[in-house]
Amino acid sequence: MTDYPTPPFPDQPQSMPGSTPAMDPVPDHGETSYRGSNRLADKKAIITGADSGIGRAVALAFAREGADVLISYLSEDQDAEETKRLVEEAGRTAILVPGDIQQSAHCRAIVDKAVAAFGRVDILVNNAAHQATFDTITDIPDEEWEATFRTNIHAMFFLAKAAVPHMPKGGAIVNTTSINADNPSEQLLAYATTKGAIQNFTGGLAQLLAEQGIRVNCVAPGPVWTPLIPSTMPPEKVRTFGQQVPFGRPAQPVELAPAYVMLASDEASYISGATIAVTGGKPFI
Repeated sequence: MTDYPTPPFPDQPQSMPGSTPAMDPVPDHGETSYRGSNRLADKKAIITGADSGIGRAVALAFAREGADVLISYLSEDQDAEETKRLVEEAGRTAILVPGDIQQSAHCRAIVDKAVAAFGRVDILVNNAAHQATFDTITDIPDEEWEATFRTNIHAMFFLAKAAVPHMPKGGAIVNTTSINADNPSEQLLAYATTKGAIQNFTGGLAQLLAEQGIRVNCVAPGPVWTPLIPSTMPPEKVRTFGQQVPFGRPAQPVELAPAYVMLASDEASYISGATIAVTGGKPFI
């Protein structure tokens, strides 16, 4: 609880979507600390937004737990190559698939590439997200609203629809929602609205897929130190990021990974339609 960096953080403006090496402090994805115990032995996983942040930490943890991973990302080639290196260092197969998940055809292509390489999809982690900060509703361009929904919620539908026919019984879908689903930030109107939709989507899909033996859950992070923060928030917000929760700091990505591992594993065989909050002591109701 007390070993990780606390605000204030230095000014570090970045352009979207941000870069991991440019962050100060550099996020901890579990590179030196995560120890696997074969909980996902020979599982085949797709993880969106796996180039950095939560997605990289989940990919690293999955690999060290025995899973092969398809790394879906937008265009952050340098970050994605580092995630690939970490997965392969763990002795597992890593496949890089860049492209825009706003497009349904690309989502289908992601699944097709996973099936061609792995033969099936055991785990789908819908993690990629887009956000931007605006002070008033009139500042939000129509195109920004649509892009946020297409990235954050439409893509989940496209990917799940494509993946489910290739998922065996015991398969798992894990979606990334947010504490914003329950406690929306007024400056993240579009993002927060999609996160509420993700939680609802998760509950409905869990019921829809129960007869097929596929579980669907979501993780609701609080503040997490990822490239999304310095690239989408004003400097004053970055300096104090995470200060508002009881722990007084943001999570490091490695602190999110165990929740995804648990929900993806067979140990969670009776958990579906659930939201696991990882919020640094901030109640999620």
